[in-house]
Amino acid sequence: MSNPKRCAACKSLRRRCSKDCVLAPYFPSNDPQRFAYVHRIFGASNISRMLMQIPVDQRAEAADSMSFEAKSRVKDPVYGCVAVIGQLYQQISAVQRELAKTQGQLAIYTAQQEQQMVSTQGYYGEPSWLGGVNAIQPNTFHFNQQSLMDLLRLRDNI
Repeated sequence: MSNPKRCAACKSLRRRCSKDCVLAPYFPSNDPQRFAYVHRIFGASNISRMLMQIPVDQRAEAADSMSFEAKSRVKDPVYGCVAVIGQLYQQISAVQRELAKTQGQLAIYTAQQEQQMVSTQGYYGEPSWLGGVNAIQPNTFHFNQQSLMDLLRLRDNI
């Protein structure tokens, strides 16, 4: 008994596709290039052997992994999927640098905002634009108090 529709592996290998074909679920007939990459890098018998050694529930992920690795190796014969991993690490590093820079800028802006809030607060913590006694700054209040003391001493000496 053979399937009326052969999988990409059986089509490529020019053989009948049996009902219990290990490769059929992972290499459908509508995507022959997927099997071509894997076959070119790993070989059909190695693919079958690897899939048979893996539990059924993990075979789809294994086939996807083999497909990705094979396609990467065909595109970049020297580095293969390691080139993709290297690019991802570079992107992570760039994003981490950008995050650190942004956090530094945020810290500067937060400190400036706090400094601005302190400078616009009155002696009792109210905004200086409200006017009145609360508008006197601590240093200004100290200066005014000292000036008042000097005036009182001067008055007493007269």
